[in-house]
Amino acid sequence: MLSDSNSFPYPLGVSLMDGGANVAVYSERAETIEVSVFADDGSETRTELISRTGHVFHGLVEGMRPGTRYGLRVHGPWAPDAGLRFNAAKVLLDPHATAITGAYDWGQAVFGHDLDDPAELDTTDGAGHVMLGVVTDPDSFDWGDDRPPRTRLSESILYETHVKGFTMRHPGVPEELRGTYAGLAHPAAIESLTSLGVTAVELMPVHQFAQDAHLEEQGLRNYWGYNTLGFFAPHNEYSAAGDLGGQVDEFKNLVKSLHAAGIEVILDVVYNHTAEGNDLGPTLSLKGIDNESYYRLVDGDLAHYFDTTGTGNSVNVSHPAALGLIMDSLRYWVTEMHVDGFRFDLATTLTRQGGDASLHSAFLTLIQQDPTLAPVHMIAEPWDTAGYQLGGFPADWSEWNGKFRDDVRDFWRGTDGVLATLSQRVLGSPDVYEDSRRSPLSSVNFVTAHDGFTLADLTSYDEKHNEANGEGNVDGESDNRSSNNGAEGPTVDPEILARRARQRKNLLATLLLSAGVPMILGGDEIGRTQQGNNNAYAQDNEISWFDWDAADTELREFTQALIRLRLAEPALRPDWYRRSPEVGGPLTVDIVRADGAAFEDADWDDPDAKAITFVLMHEGTDSFALLLNAAGNGVDFALPAAPGGAWTLELSSDTELVLGEAAALTLGPSSFALLRSSVG
Repeated sequence: MLSDSNSFPYPLGVSLMDGGANVAVYSERAETIEVSVFADDGSETRTELISRTGHVFHGLVEGMRPGTRYGLRVHGPWAPDAGLRFNAAKVLLDPHATAITGAYDWGQAVFGHDLDDPAELDTTDGAGHVMLGVVTDPDSFDWGDDRPPRTRLSESILYETHVKGFTMRHPGVPEELRGTYAGLAHPAAIESLTSLGVTAVELMPVHQFAQDAHLEEQGLRNYWGYNTLGFFAPHNEYSAAGDLGGQVDEFKNLVKSLHAAGIEVILDVVYNHTAEGNDLGPTLSLKGIDNESYYRLVDGDLAHYFDTTGTGNSVNVSHPAALGLIMDSLRYWVTEMHVDGFRFDLATTLTRQGGDASLHSAFLTLIQQDPTLAPVHMIAEPWDTAGYQLGGFPADWSEWNGKFRDDVRDFWRGTDGVLATLSQRVLGSPDVYEDSRRSPLSSVNFVTAHDGFTLADLTSYDEKHNEANGEGNVDGESDNRSSNNGAEGPTVDPEILARRARQRKNLLATLLLSAGVPMILGGDEIGRTQQGNNNAYAQDNEISWFDWDAADTELREFTQALIRLRLAEPALRPDWYRRSPEVGGPLTVDIVRADGAAFEDADWDDPDAKAITFVLMHEGTDSFALLLNAAGNGVDFALPAAPGGAWTLELSSDTELVLGEAAALTLGPSSFALLRSSVG
């Protein structure tokens, strides 16, 4: 028989042992905590955690084994005005649960307060209405000889994608595996990635998230997944193996399979908020375990939540318990799930202590000193609803560079006066990073991402068309810096279609030929459309799923060629700006006007200047001239002196471009050309 004298406070969560498990839960303010174990027939057995070390309740629970379903009942005062929202009638999710089963039904049973009188406690029993944790065996999966690829950032091509969206209509994935981790691990899906040439998938949220009641009422679903509840558990709806623990090994097999193909796995993680919302939201986990420790509350008004995420709450990263939860989760996904990096949603919120974002926040400091996390990629979305922090993260982090997106879009749609900023983006954004001694690899360059138009829609729509979201088309960004190129949406006009095809190539080429770390939005390479919807967060359907049968194969081949070229040529992926990193190193970039002359200060301010040449060099390798023309007319380019052999045409979006023997060429309207000068 288990003895509580053998119980221990760490690690938090469930730790299997002979005859049962140790369970440990952090709460500063709870009075008692019970573990509720649920049998297949729904019957419940409660075990009180009778030991307490510091603020950790812990104890041994007999009979817990892999597959056991359980929740927590936390006793304490109900005093919302004091920040206390304990309610033992509610069955809460263990924050450290490594697998989760079931779903919420969004009735009164999942709310700690009375829906008709939010100040009052509700005593409706939550059992049978909630998600439950599932005990898992950490040693059940055989990793074999799995090794992380450890791809250098300078050799990385990121591919933002969605487990379900990528596989749901993939013709090579068996129907029973579509929409799942197993589907993405299928050889046909992996071949689609390896043949394209990408080196890492950046998976949209796969931590367990909750569906939204207001969406389900409209017949919609949360497709993106930015509504996290379980920071240790793979989302159960993406599992072909069911939700009683099989999802864990299925996800591990996905990582192992991608690693075997040389592809890294980066997770888009949402630690800035949870699915519990504000004071009117449900009580699902942290809110009922220790509300004030885990969430930021309004100073002087503890009944309400301080929110910089736009979701109703913000995780309290100034408190050790919340920070510990995040750090435990990060380490778990690296050590137990073997992932290769993280992209932090609304990362600026995680750096706020006392309200202001700080480079020296506890969150960033803890990550920087952690040896487990040191080798993996850290990528910030450097903003939240309260501010923009591009350039404000540590030197070994990278950041989604929204300036790259905006300036490249503006340039190619012919906006006046953006040539100067466009040149900064192509060079790796030295105006953002160089003064703080950060390299171009700090910049994750992207033209499109999940929240906005796809590449096809960016070149096909002037306006968003989000009617399917049920919000009267008021949701989503209205300033898209897009162009429909002559007609709104689908058209059969050959001239418009040709312009759109050319612009897609221009945008992809600028992305993949600029200094920094390029990120492709999954499906852009095949011309994926969302029918003008730039906020498809609730479209778990054909609007979001990749339509492989309608793939633009010519665009995919063009993208493949760009990726192969970038990875093969050091001149196209520099580690530093303009010169080699060593002091006094050779010049690696030269910038000239279309007529071949050097730029003068006045040239950058010329609103009509829409053409530029970059000469990209690397000692001992081939050099390249990148010619960009965003004007609506053809432009004569005087070619700069070739560093090596004579210039030859490598790639262009101008289908009529001819490179003769003369040191000049005429580049067609809204077109790019890449020329090569071979070494020796």
